[in-house]
Amino acid sequence: MEWNDTPEQSAFRTQVSALLDEKLPDRYRDRKGDWQNDRVSEDPQVRETAEGWVNALAAKGWVAPHWPEEYGGAGLSSIEQFIFNQEMAKANAPRTGGRGVALLGPALIVHGTEEQKQEHLPKVLSGEIAWAQGYSEPGAGSDLASLQTRAVRDGDEYVINGQKIWTSEVHTADWLFALVRTDPDAPKHRGISFLMMDVKSPGISIRPLVDMTDEHWFNETFFEDVRVPAANVVGDENRGWYVGMTLLDFERSNISGAVTQRRAINELIEYANTDGMQISRLAERPTLCTEIADLYIETDVMFNFSFRIMTMQNAGQIPNYEASVSKMFASELLQRAAKTSAKVIGLYANISNADDDRAPMDARYARNYVHSMCESIRGGTSEVQRNIIATRGLGLPRG
Repeated sequence: MEWNDTPEQSAFRTQVSALLDEKLPDRYRDRKGDWQNDRVSEDPQVRETAEGWVNALAAKGWVAPHWPEEYGGAGLSSIEQFIFNQEMAKANAPRTGGRGVALLGPALIVHGTEEQKQEHLPKVLSGEIAWAQGYSEPGAGSDLASLQTRAVRDGDEYVINGQKIWTSEVHTADWLFALVRTDPDAPKHRGISFLMMDVKSPGISIRPLVDMTDEHWFNETFFEDVRVPAANVVGDENRGWYVGMTLLDFERSNISGAVTQRRAINELIEYANTDGMQISRLAERPTLCTEIADLYIETDVMFNFSFRIMTMQNAGQIPNYEASVSKMFASELLQRAAKTSAKVIGLYANISNADDDRAPMDARYARNYVHSMCESIRGGTSEVQRNIIATRGLGLPRG
């Protein structure tokens, strides 16, 4: 692996950094807003901030840096995407486009009709339309292919009945893409179709799922005789599983996770030695200093896991168990970091109300600790990742 930038890569890094210095709104730099929520805010100034930021990225093609240029992306190489994501994370800059950029766009580019591409891709890039993902169901999480939400063909439409769960931010989205069962008699992976629908379609209802930090990100989504045009199927009927699994060759190293963790540790150290000196437990518990030092080193390990994956992709290789190693390490590092941070702050880390004057750094440590609980579950549990590492990486037999 080559850790130093080439002159071309250095020039690109400078270009990204310059745009962030000039265009990134203070609202995002100071972590006071979320782009997808801001775009539908009742405050016109907040909406204007969100629109200005997406326009600044769109001018460079950086809303969807991994999309081909012909579809409005930047067509960046893996190393350029790595650099872009690294600089964005350093500046705490939010990505725009959400699941429309990351998931729907690649599916349409590979499997969609020309009409579907012309209708939906420009609206993703402009931020006009935000998308939510309808995959998981109460009985189909890790075993997603067991999904039961039913879509029955009726002329030029499908009639949908069923339920999805953990539909992140669907309450702020405009459209939903979902995997639905169109052939209940086919093998479970082969009777599924990929369908797009307007969230405001009659028969769709959304129930919020409020998490442990009293935040509303997740939802249950119910479908009662929802009618969707058959023209909204992406790819072939009953081949939706393969459409849903489509991803373009974009940078998957999670370098932003390594950068974010390093920044969080630096902020903890600075706070504990300045504003938080009165409540910090570092002096009375010197072992916490050792834990922080270990975490600092582990962020470098995480960076190198990320760098290895990017290097493989840049060489035309496909990361397999290497991605599982990186994902598992990153998830569990985040949990360790959250636990240590809470111990450094002590009992004040129990205050989760950001408006409480006694809450250190706007209750960041309390909220991070609670949020971290799900890290080793979502995106593939640590148990699943260990099985992949054992069988595909170490060649061990399946248990």
